Amino acid sequence: MAAERGPEFAVGLVPATAEPPSNSFVTALLTDMYQISMAYAYFKAGKANDYSTFDMFFRKPPFGGEFTIFAGLEECLRYVQTFRFTDAEISYLQTLMPTADPAFWSYLRAVDCSEVKLYAVAEGTVVFPREPLLRVEGPLAVCQLLETTLLNLCNFASLVCTNAARHRLAAGPGKTLLEFGLRRAQGPDGAMSASRYSAIGGFDGTSNVLAGMAYGLAPKGTHAHALVSAFVGLDDLPHRTLDVSGGHCTTLHEASPRSRSGASEGNTAATASQLRRERVLHCN
Repeated sequence: MAAERGPEFAVGLVPATAEPPSNSFVTALLTDMYQISMAYAYFKAGKANDYSTFDMFFRKPPFGGEFTIFAGLEECLRYVQTFRFTDAEISYLQTLMPTADPAFWSYLRAVDCSEVKLYAVAEGTVVFPREPLLRVEGPLAVCQLLETTLLNLCNFASLVCTNAARHRLAAGPGKTLLEFGLRRAQGPDGAMSASRYSAIGGFDGTSNVLAGMAYGLAPKGTHAHALVSAFVGLDDLPHRTLDVSGGHCTTLHEASPRSRSGASEGNTAATASQLRRERVLHCN
């Protein structure tokens, strides 16, 4: 199946050293317990070094669509290139498997991916069901230990990237799309991933300032309703524009204030009418 993809597949021996994954949680222990158990079974059966091939694929595109955008490859490469068990991780595993053969722990201490080969479609490629996105070849036990983490690094990334691409296709090339998911994301890890892979899927910027610094994205923003609620009316606004980025001021959506103590219903209605006539300006 890999041959069908032709030049879109890249192959090479995994080098011994490289940059670590972006997230410090991505270690050899970021895996399912049964992967450790299976590696032990291979070791005890003398099959740990049997040559094996694992293909990653999916059965159905997300969102009821017809395609998926593959993402997460860079993090997979970082993970594989730096894959090792630390002494602390092995000590923890020993508490979970106290009767395991001590030779297994010596084996794990020496495990790396120097004999592993990876084949993959390029990150950002349009892919379809039941075709290999990532192929892992190498010693059976090592490939088994990589499986869960590689799936984790690609599944959410590809989901977000595909969703972003669908929005880009719907909006067309002329619209600016910004990702504002930080406050609703699945924790800080989900937020950083969503910002990164929305950009790969075609978004122009993100509200996530840390993602901007980490991934070279363009931090963008408008303002929250709290800003409008903080002023009674336009006469209470000393500066209609705030020049913080070289004088590039952007006219935002029309806003109306909430009632606040000290402002009569009539004044609030009049202010809302005035704000609808005069758009609030903000600089990005």
